[in-house]
Amino acid sequence: MKIGFIGVGAMAKAMIKGYINSGQVNASDIYVHAPHKEKYQEFAKATGINCSDSNQEVAASSDLVILATGPKQVVDALKDVRENLNGKILASIAWQISLERLEELTSYDLPIIRLIPNVNVEVNEGMLIYKANENLVNQRLTDTVKNLELLGKMIEVPEDKFDVSGSLMGCTPAYAYLFADIFSRSAVNHGLDKQTATQLAAQAILGSMKMIEKSDKSPSDLIDDVCSPAGGTIKGLLALKKSGFEKAVIDCFDATQE
Repeated sequence: MKIGFIGVGAMAKAMIKGYINSGQVNASDIYVHAPHKEKYQEFAKATGINCSDSNQEVAASSDLVILATGPKQVVDALKDVRENLNGKILASIAWQISLERLEELTSYDLPIIRLIPNVNVEVNEGMLIYKANENLVNQRLTDTVKNLELLGKMIEVPEDKFDVSGSLMGCTPAYAYLFADIFSRSAVNHGLDKQTATQLAAQAILGSMKMIEKSDKSPSDLIDDVCSPAGGTIKGLLALKKSGFEKAVIDCFDATQE
C-alpha cells in the first residue's frame, strides 16, 4: 500500500518514522507535500521518502491519503485533492473535523477513516482511536486497520467521544515523561546517576503499563499487590495523596477538556 501525507508536521513525521521502523512499508512508497518544502526537505532526505510537488500529486500517487494538516488548512487542502481521491481511502488526523464534514468537503461516496494517534506511533507503540464512515467496510476496512496497526493499537470509538478519548491517549505521553523525569531526578538527588535513573524509571513504567494491559486485575488491585505493610511503596503513595497528587491529576485532565 502506497501512503501519502498532506501536511508534514510533528505527528505526520512520527507516523512516517513508525511506518518505516515497522519494516513493512518502504520509504519509497511514502509521499508527502506541505507548504514550505524547505521545512521538511531534510527530513525527507534522511528518511528516503518522496517529496511531491503538490497535494494532487500525493493523492494521485497513494492508495491511503492521510490528511495531516491543521484544522484551518483542511478546507483548502481537500479542495486541492477532491478530484484526485477517486478509488482512494482518505484518513484524517485533523483535530475536530468530523466524518460528516470530511464527506461534505470531498464526496459522500469516498471511504474515509478519522483518526487520532499519539506520538508513540513513532516507536510502533502508539494508541490510535478511529471511526470509519459507511463507505469503508468489510475487507477494505480490515486492510486499512491492519495497515494502521503497524503504528500501534487501534481502538474504535464513537465520534462523540473523540475529544475525551483523544485527550486521554494523546496527552498522556507528556505526563508519563514528566513523571519519569521527576522520579529519575529524585533518584539522582539520592546519589544515582541520571542515565541509570532514567533507564530504571522508563522500564518500570513500561512494565507497569504492560501489566495493566495484560492483567485481569484493575489498576487499584495492582497497586495493592506492590504495597507491603509499612513498606516504602505505601509510604510513598500516602505522601503523594497528602501532597494532593490525585486532585492534581484530575485537574490536569479536566484542563484538557476546557
